[in-house]
Amino acid sequence: MGADENARLRRATGSDVQGCTPVMAEPRPEPKVMLGDQGYDAGGILGDLEVRGVTAVIPPKRNRKVQLIIGRHPCAPKNLVERGFNKLKHFRGVATRYDKNPDDCVAGVKFASARIWMRFSGSMA
Repeated sequence: MGADENARLRRATGSDVQGCTPVMAEPRPEPKVMLGDQGYDAGGILGDLEVRGVTAVIPPKRNRKVQLIIGRHPCAPKNLVERGFNKLKHFRGVATRYDKNPDDCVAGVKFASARIWMRFSGSMA
């Protein structure tokens, strides 16, 4: 991991609102749908997604004057991702962000992910 990658990781530690714009600006295929939690319910993010033609599946915050109703079906993949992160948090080094070096942190996440994958694939005794 180079110095520019380390700087990008440090910048990404802010709020969801600050981190969304740089991620959406990266060169990759345009998404059709964005699944997010209430942290992404901000006017700037929703406006940017509307300009890009991306459907936002984001539950509204309670203080929104106009509450959008979102069904359970589009949120099913988001639930799987949240459950995956919850399983990663069972590993103490990942949950406490003990590794301050980004290379070590990524290695810890990869190791924990491999252990989780082996547990559920039946490859681990």
